[in-house]
Amino acid sequence: MAGRRHASDVIATFAASFDASMVSAEHVRICGRALADTFAVAVAGSKEETVTRVRRYIGGLSSGTRHDGARKGAHASVWGAFGATAPVESAALANGVAAHALDFDDASSPMSGHPSSALLPSLIALGEARGLSGKRLVEAYLIGFDICCRLGRALDPVHYARGWHMTSSVGTVAAAVACSYLIGLDSRRICHAIGLAAAQTGGSRENFGTDAKSFQVGQCNAAALRAALLAEQGFTSSIAALDGKAGYTRLYSNGEDLSDALEGLGQDPLEIDHSGIEVKKYPACYAVHRPLDGLFHLMRTHGVEFDNVDGVNIETSSGAMALLNPEIPRSGMQGKFSMSYAVAAALVDRRIGLSTFTDEAVRRAQLRGLMNRVSAFERGGNMLPRFAVVTVRLKSGQIVSHRVDTLHGSPTSPLSDAELLEKIEDCLRWAGSPIRADVVLSVANEIAESDVRTLVARLTAPIHSRRVSDGSFV
Repeated sequence: MAGRRHASDVIATFAASFDASMVSAEHVRICGRALADTFAVAVAGSKEETVTRVRRYIGGLSSGTRHDGARKGAHASVWGAFGATAPVESAALANGVAAHALDFDDASSPMSGHPSSALLPSLIALGEARGLSGKRLVEAYLIGFDICCRLGRALDPVHYARGWHMTSSVGTVAAAVACSYLIGLDSRRICHAIGLAAAQTGGSRENFGTDAKSFQVGQCNAAALRAALLAEQGFTSSIAALDGKAGYTRLYSNGEDLSDALEGLGQDPLEIDHSGIEVKKYPACYAVHRPLDGLFHLMRTHGVEFDNVDGVNIETSSGAMALLNPEIPRSGMQGKFSMSYAVAAALVDRRIGLSTFTDEAVRRAQLRGLMNRVSAFERGGNMLPRFAVVTVRLKSGQIVSHRVDTLHGSPTSPLSDAELLEKIEDCLRWAGSPIRADVVLSVANEIAESDVRTLVARLTAPIHSRRVSDGSFV
């Protein structure tokens, strides 16, 4: 690193001197949609046993949870547990777990992970507890998103191939930077927050399919928030925590030089413009999304139905099926990682939603025969660009096919407001939530117009509540 600044210093300088004039109305809109999506999937995830377990855990801590509306010390809302608050770090943990519990949270290809569930639970908990502005929350999110993408791009594919869960391993550092900006730390203290985040980061892909996968995202948020708050108190760390001889890149990856990835940091375009957010349309592994888009296209345009299908073949890009399980699934969680089940369920139900991935739905005898007639393989060569070709063989002998290159929900083919609203409604319905989907979307779109505490109060207000003149709810 002779003659070069350490990566922590570059990142910290970017965050501490972030030019808020770069934030456009479109950035605010994108961030608002990310908030609405993340909050909705977290509320949906709140009914999962994984989330119940983590809530029991934080409830057993000395300060516990509260249901009386009090904010002793620095409390923040526990999403989906109406009226409940917890100490800010516990709230970030619980909301991070809930946001990832259903694997329905948004994604980023450069990060190879889920940026909003890595960033927003900690940012919102901290912003709510301190009554910080929604405008500053947007700025912090954009900063964190930039770091997620740049670190992810620099480390992938070695870091991912070694088994790290990049939402957690990269997200913790990015979220610590974002939290540090949110509370106004200077560059020196942000440097220390980065080192403190690196001291806590981890998360293994070996844990996929278990409670630990979503815990790793909750821990990402709690650890990031902890790093920022400790740095605020004067805790120190090495400026070479990321790129030193015994630093993060050497231990976690292949000792990559981060200077190229960080070049131009803080200049136009921001990563939110350059790579953008990918909003998941289906609550399943991303590897099945392009095939499902292609299958639904054939169902709309060629009258493909369950009764007239003889077989389905999926061809996809190299590496796309790495996380999929070729075995017939026996649980809802396994169904999320099964190409054959996703295809069969789409044909039978003519939709894919949260109810697709219950244990009962996956075990339907009606689907077993069709699952055995679904085949999938990867084409050799490079992983990028990603694609999927869906070919359906009809019982009449006709063969219809469709290729999908651009994923629906990606920045170049975003979900419409109506489609996002439909997703939010599915999430809230799944949780039996009294919150209105249209209110969630409209309030989130006003993210920069109030403080975070007011924003959360409006987001979490049940359907029968109304706001009165003093801004409170009855």
